[in-house]
Amino acid sequence: MPDLPLHFWYLTSSLGGVSVTLPLTIAIALWLAVGYSSRLAFGWIGLIACSASIVIVTKLAFLGWGIGVRDWDFTGLSGHAMMSTAIYPVACFLVLLPARTAIRVAGIVAGFCIGIAISFSRVMVEAHSPSEAIFGCVMGAATALLFIRLAWHTTRSRNPLSILPVMMSLVVLIAAFHNIHIPTHRWVEHIAMKVSGHARPFVRARWKANHHHSQIIPAPLSRTHDSIAPPRTKSV
Repeated sequence: MPDLPLHFWYLTSSLGGVSVTLPLTIAIALWLAVGYSSRLAFGWIGLIACSASIVIVTKLAFLGWGIGVRDWDFTGLSGHAMMSTAIYPVACFLVLLPARTAIRVAGIVAGFCIGIAISFSRVMVEAHSPSEAIFGCVMGAATALLFIRLAWHTTRSRNPLSILPVMMSLVVLIAAFHNIHIPTHRWVEHIAMKVSGHARPFVRARWKANHHHSQIIPAPLSRTHDSIAPPRTKSV
């Protein structure tokens, strides 16, 4: 792995933020509705909504109740990884939908490469553990592949989309919104506190430290007649 500067990984990570992926999700739905069918557009929104809900539930479970997998350092699915791996392959697929099959497949693979790079960047900037990025990436890939499977045979349309306007609109959205920060994690924390009733959210470092502390401190001996031998008396 080349020794790339940290700001490169932050820039890559920003391409998977909600400020980019949400406009892209809406733009893809609009292009689908205009060029192909509203059913596809609603199907796309539904799939993304379901996957995003699962991500939010895993985050709420940890922040509110400390539910995670310590052995994997897992505290919730990476939203950046899930959204980017779901959206970029579908965006490339939509742009190349009028093209030949081989070109479509190449575009989808390129989209997955973008999603994987964004997922990896979340580990590099220490926003997520490898397990959180991997599982988020896998969920996003499954979402993208399911939609692509459903939409593969949609080239026969009364209003087929041209490649250039679709591509330019998506590129403009990415360029315009990639540097905008939306505090989604803070919002999820607030919801977790409201739902769980706790005053503070669970934090990864404290969560892991408490587990380590409980492992290295031995349990106190039980003061029962089985554990305490009676005093021995000398025989006379």
